[in-house]
Amino acid sequence: MIAFLIKGLVRDRSRSLFPVLMVCAGAFLTVLLYSYMQGVMGDMVDSSARFDAGHAKIMTRAYSELADQMPNDLALLGTDDLINQLKKDYPHMIWTPRIKFGGLIDIPDKNGETRSQGPAFGMGVDLHSPDSPEIDILNLKKSIVQGRLPENKNEILMSDSFAQKLGLNINEKATLISSTMNSSMTVHNFTVVGTVQFGVVALDKSTIIADINDMRTALDMTDAAGEIVGFAKDMVYADSTITLVAQGFNEKHADPADEFSPIMLSLSGQGGLIREMLNMANTIGSIAVLVFVLVMSVVLWNAGLMNGIRRYGEIGVRLAMGEPKGGIYRTMIFESVCLGLIGSILGTAIGLAFSYWMQVAGLDFSSMLQKSTITISSVIHARVTLTSYYIGFLPGLCASVLGTLFAGIGIYKRQTSQLFKELEV
Repeated sequence: MIAFLIKGLVRDRSRSLFPVLMVCAGAFLTVLLYSYMQGVMGDMVDSSARFDAGHAKIMTRAYSELADQMPNDLALLGTDDLINQLKKDYPHMIWTPRIKFGGLIDIPDKNGETRSQGPAFGMGVDLHSPDSPEIDILNLKKSIVQGRLPENKNEILMSDSFAQKLGLNINEKATLISSTMNSSMTVHNFTVVGTVQFGVVALDKSTIIADINDMRTALDMTDAAGEIVGFAKDMVYADSTITLVAQGFNEKHADPADEFSPIMLSLSGQGGLIREMLNMANTIGSIAVLVFVLVMSVVLWNAGLMNGIRRYGEIGVRLAMGEPKGGIYRTMIFESVCLGLIGSILGTAIGLAFSYWMQVAGLDFSSMLQKSTITISSVIHARVTLTSYYIGFLPGLCASVLGTLFAGIGIYKRQTSQLFKELEV
C-alpha cells in the first residue's frame, strides 16, 4: 500500500511537485535566515571581544565607571604580579594587559614642521613577548596592508586609511601628543613600520597600535595598564563559564570601599553599548527567526489546506467506490509526511550549502557602516550550527502536515448521498 501511494505521488505532479517546491523553499529560507542571524550575533560578539571587551576584563572600580573616556589616571598598578596570579588561578584562560589612549598624531616634514595631523585612538598591546597572544587575537598578520609588524622599540602600526589621510609613508616618523597617567602632557616620537586594515570601520578610521612597553614609557605607566583582558583558550565565549570566573575573582579581590581595587566583568556584564548590543542581537535574532518560521508555517499550512480542498473531487470518487473515510484521511496524512520530508530535506540541504558559502565568503556591509562606532566586522558571515540542520523541518514538515490534518477533516463531512450529484456536475 505504501509503495502504491508513493508511486501515485511520483506519477501525479499536481499532487507532489508544487507542495514539494513550497516546502523546499520554506525550509531553505528558514535555514539560511537562521544561520545568517547566528553569524551576525557571532561576529558582533567576536569583534567586540577581540578589539574591546575581551571575554572578561579587569579594571579598577573607578576606571570601570569611566571606561569609555579611557581614564589612564585610574589604571591598574602592579599588573605583572596580577597577571601571573591570574594564570595560576585560571589556567584555562589567556590574560594580557592593554592600554587604551587618545591623542593627536603629528606628521613632521623634512624641516620638523607640521605637515599633517589628526586625532587618533590607540592601543598599547604586548607585541614583543615570545608568548604574547595579541598578534593572533587582533589578527595583525592578516591585517597588514603595507610594511611589517613592529620589531623594535618605538615602532607602531597605523590604520591604512588614517595613513593615507595624513599622507604618511612607511618608515616615516609620527609624533604622539597625549596626556600621561599623571595628567601631564607628553610628546613621544614613533616610527610607522606598517599599516593595517581590520575590516572594522570604527577601528579603521584612525587607529594606531603600539607595544605596551613603549606606551608605558610614553604615558608614565610603569607596570600599569588600563585593563587586563581575558579570553577562553578556544576563543569561544561561554557566558555562564566566564560569569562564574568573574564572580570568583571579585569575591577574592574586589573591595567596594576601595575605588582602585580590581574588578572583573564578563563580556555580557560590561555595561553601556556592549551589553545593549548583545541584548539587541539576541532579541532581534530570536524574533526574526521566530517570525519567519511562523510566517512560513502559515504559508505551508495554507498550501496543505488548498491541496486538500483541490482534491475534494478525488475524495468523493474514492468514497463512492466504498473506501472508508478513515483510510482516505490516513493516506492523505501519509502523503503529506512524505512530501514534507522530501521538501524539508532538499530545502535544508540547499540552505546549508548557501549558509556554508556565506560562512566562508560573507557579505560586505562596509558601505553601510561608514559612520559606525560599533566594534563589528564590516564583512558579516553566516554561522552553521547544529540547529541549522533541523530548524527547516519545523515549517517544512510540521506545518504542511498540520495543514493536511485540518483540510482532511472535511472528509468526515462529506455525505455519500450528495456524491452522485457532485459527480454529475
